[in-house]
Amino acid sequence: MASNPLVSDRNVDFLLKEVFDLSSLLQLPHFEDHSEETCALYVDACRKVAKERLFPAYPEMDREAPSLEQDGTVRLHPQARALHEALVELGVIAATRPAEVGGSQVPVMVTVAAHSYLMAANLGVYAMEGLTTGAARLLESFGDEALQRLFMDKMYAGQWSGTMALTEPQAGSSLSDVKATATETADGTYRVRGTKVFISGGAQDVTENIVHLTLARIEGAPAGIKGVSLFAIPALRPDGEGLVPNDVTCSGVFHKVGWRSLPSVQLSFGEQDDCRAWLVGAPHQGIKMMFQMMNEARLMVGLNATATASVAFFESIQYAKDRPQGRPLGVRDPASPQVPLTEHADVRRMLLRQKAIVEGGFALITKAAQLTDLSEHHADEEKRKQAFLVLDLLTPIAKSFPAEYGFEANTLAIQIHGGYGYTAEYLPEAWWRDQKLNTIHEGTTGIQSMDLLGRKVMAEGGAAFQLLLVAIQETLDKAAAAELPEGMRHSLGQSIQQIAQLTMELGAKGLAGDAEGMLRHSYDYLDLMSVVIIGWMWLEQAAVAEAQSRCTRGSEDFYRGKRLACDYWFATEMVRVPALIERIRSGKASYADLNPN
Repeated sequence: MASNPLVSDRNVDFLLKEVFDLSSLLQLPHFEDHSEETCALYVDACRKVAKERLFPAYPEMDREAPSLEQDGTVRLHPQARALHEALVELGVIAATRPAEVGGSQVPVMVTVAAHSYLMAANLGVYAMEGLTTGAARLLESFGDEALQRLFMDKMYAGQWSGTMALTEPQAGSSLSDVKATATETADGTYRVRGTKVFISGGAQDVTENIVHLTLARIEGAPAGIKGVSLFAIPALRPDGEGLVPNDVTCSGVFHKVGWRSLPSVQLSFGEQDDCRAWLVGAPHQGIKMMFQMMNEARLMVGLNATATASVAFFESIQYAKDRPQGRPLGVRDPASPQVPLTEHADVRRMLLRQKAIVEGGFALITKAAQLTDLSEHHADEEKRKQAFLVLDLLTPIAKSFPAEYGFEANTLAIQIHGGYGYTAEYLPEAWWRDQKLNTIHEGTTGIQSMDLLGRKVMAEGGAAFQLLLVAIQETLDKAAAAELPEGMRHSLGQSIQQIAQLTMELGAKGLAGDAEGMLRHSYDYLDLMSVVIIGWMWLEQAAVAEAQSRCTRGSEDFYRGKRLACDYWFATEMVRVPALIERIRSGKASYADLNPN
């Protein structure tokens, strides 16, 4: 384990400094207290804790899942508290937040690089901190000052943790069917009753308290999405000088296939009719506010998926280098020495595919992080809006591509390990289990596909898609200047124009009232967009690599690897574009017409 780098240090530098221009981002007034040197120090600190503390603890924490005790307490692994304290000391919870709320104002783009090491090392341990960040930020964005002092400050300080409590047994992902109820009391708080399931970090013995950002319906509220409100519900509520139980009960712990160090629980609110809740923001605006945390969580899942694919990729490389097996084709002498697995073409194919997925995913997530920083802190309001539109469009892809293709990458890691790969004695099996969850939580791939096609590409009359076309054209111009092959440039340019035409056709179906026809192939549409967006990311990386290789010494192999991975993506994935477009345009209804009975 000690030799696994978790994430490529050189690739981190390449993306931050050479591709996405961190130095320009740091010129924004919000980041004036930071420099490339201070950002590097934060990345280095996270890398060190990831390698020395989180990664060595991962195998044991995967084997020893949290348990529900008879007293209702959920016990985490004995190392969980110390690791939480290490991450609090690093400042990861409030790293990106403003100084006035105790944050460090580090660019999101930098934390993506830094936190990828933590995720690759021990995803469940990091996830509790990431969820706390999202929950506290909801209070920062929508809570009044009293609510922020009551809950947010302690969450950003790591004293209390936070969760998002959305899902209910009867509703699943359909938040319009939330049934948890809230009744206002004389002191302005509410009494909440209901059940929530699959709440990550919803019960644990690491932090002093847990604040659940919860969706519930105030009595008399409108039906559906428009009647859902957002509440802050602490497991222990303030009562005078201390804390008292708040009628929040953990009624079960789910036994997950992966992410085993992070408890996923069922919570019961108000069994004794004494669960006090504080309204966040205006009544009936809960879904709108919660989407902030949901979208942040989706990007966190995308980064986590990429990091999980990354650590397995590096384990594959090391194993393939060290494992002698077989002989080169044409060598028939059984007395000749065996060669490492890396000498076999099919193993190199699998390694290259992992590289294409991992480094393509990291580029996309870093781009999303850059857009996040620009959407929040650019001096020009119009530029902020444009950055947000593109970010919003890319979010379903940035969540789903790393999860779906990352699962394939982790499958390849098992394949490279052969018979050892599917045993618990080797780590790829555990990462493969972890990765599967990323395709499901924070919105399944099917939900992401409907969000992309039904909302994001159609937003503001297609304004986001038009901005995307402009950004891709800038990359095409850069690729032409770098003299990359015309065939690749033509493939990307033609593909995105064809998708634009297809999108208009699908949008017309929706406007005509045929929503089912519009969304029938939304999964294929998401796959199509993923292939092309990652093609964009690879062409951008290859253009920079080609330009840099002419003036930089010592990185020739690194830059050559970028160009080869780009070639691979265009040769194996971009060629799928015409078939995907034809499948979507045909509206083939085989599975729509199938009688499931």
